[in-house]
Amino acid sequence: MTTATLTPLRTTPALSPLIIACLAATWLVWGSTYLAIKYALISLPPFVQMGSRFLVAGLVLMAWMRWRGAPWPDRRQWRNALAVGTLMLGGGMGGTAYAEQTVGSGLVVAFIAVVPVLMVAANALMGNLPSRLEALGIAFGLGGVLLLTQGAGFAASTPGLIAIAIACLAWCAGSMLSQRRLPLAPGATGFASEMICGGVVLLMMAAISDDYAVLARQWPPEPVSVAAWFYLVVAGSLIAFNAYMVLLAKAPTGLASSYCFVNPVIAMLLGVGIAGEVVSSFEWASAGLVLVGVVLLLAGRKSGAT
Repeated sequence: MTTATLTPLRTTPALSPLIIACLAATWLVWGSTYLAIKYALISLPPFVQMGSRFLVAGLVLMAWMRWRGAPWPDRRQWRNALAVGTLMLGGGMGGTAYAEQTVGSGLVVAFIAVVPVLMVAANALMGNLPSRLEALGIAFGLGGVLLLTQGAGFAASTPGLIAIAIACLAWCAGSMLSQRRLPLAPGATGFASEMICGGVVLLMMAAISDDYAVLARQWPPEPVSVAAWFYLVVAGSLIAFNAYMVLLAKAPTGLASSYCFVNPVIAMLLGVGIAGEVVSSFEWASAGLVLVGVVLLLAGRKSGAT
């Protein structure tokens, strides 16, 4: 009697505890940092807050990497870190904190969710044409952002709208340059150098914008602002980013990028539930269009890679 060879069913591998922990960090921690920025702004002006946060986190991470034997970045890598840090942290995160002075944290991160869409659109202008799903994602994402700017949150604050628009463009430019023309030092050492350079640039921006005079008038800072600042340094800059690096190395790209559409939902829920921010049904719908665009974009990337 012969035995039949059974073909085992193909199953999706279970997520390891490490991947689950890293997903929780990128979803919940990154999603909550925008509310933490809001609380830190109570006593810490935007550029002082962001500059000191990234400088401290960068120095801690660089010291850790050097202790583990990582080489010191060379002159070219430091130059690249300065350029990328100026764009991504100086323009990107500095603009985000500035916008949150007048715009709700949930609406700010809903706007920021369009960043992956902008990056694909920029690649299309440079000759890398998107797939049909990606093109549809660009249309949904940009349409959602245009509607979002017409809502009460952004319409009431023209400076906030300008700041967050500049932040998104600067973040996209820095991301693309770091990938194509301005490579950083390998691994976490490169990110540490970027944070150090970006932190110094932000502290210089603080001097230009008179943040130090504002800080002096508000000194000593409120305990909630100090707690939020420490949370941003430890959880936002050190834990969540390293979790994202683990996801990039060990998880599918779509799963690693899932924070793009989870973070806005988390941020909006926290802003409404904890900080009492007001988000209209129109703004929820507009944010939903942005998230649909991001989901389509990720699906288009996945289908194009297979």
